[in-house]
Amino acid sequence: MLSEVQAREEICRVGKSLFDRGYVHATAGNISVRLDDGFLITPTDACLGQLEPARLAKLDLQGQQISGDKASKTIALHQAIYAASAAFDPKTRCVIHTHSSHCVALSLLLQDSAEPELLPALTPYFVMKVGRVPHIAYDRPGSPAVAQAVAQAIADYGQAGRPIRAVMLSRLGPNVWHESPASAMAVLEELEETAKLAVLTKDQPISALSSSAILALKKQFNARW
Repeated sequence: MLSEVQAREEICRVGKSLFDRGYVHATAGNISVRLDDGFLITPTDACLGQLEPARLAKLDLQGQQISGDKASKTIALHQAIYAASAAFDPKTRCVIHTHSSHCVALSLLLQDSAEPELLPALTPYFVMKVGRVPHIAYDRPGSPAVAQAVAQAIADYGQAGRPIRAVMLSRLGPNVWHESPASAMAVLEELEETAKLAVLTKDQPISALSSSAILALKKQFNARW
């Protein structure tokens, strides 16, 4: 597990990497890390490409801010993810939210669809590294209803034996979580690249992996699907 000093440095490193490669823009997106004594999260309206370790917001276990710049309003959603995922992924230590372009574009294309998930099983690495991604109905940024819906999705999928590491907030962007900022970023990267493939091939008759192919990935790589 990362120390607080290491976690601060990793949040800034990952934030800059995501910004430099176009996964976030302007002041969009946020990153948090769960510590033993609370949480670190990027400040409200901060540019992820220009974060400073000492200015990250620190909150206690109850969500009360104790140091740093003003915390992002999404801390309530991050806390809900940490709490809900604890039953299925107790080592979860990082949540990343971005407005990644292809994920959002795909979400917009699905507005008139009843499809409950952002993507089908298009590639083996999407199945292996990301898994199912519930498409959460739109509500304003920071809405308590969104936090409740995400927590319920985590519980529902986990109890069905299909624990998830990502959700897509309709019209806004994905939230992903894992054991560290680096591993959460890897999930986000695979998710955005798969969304890009889906957008690029949206007018083509592309089929998902077969059930037998998915079963082989689950057996060989312990994939979550």
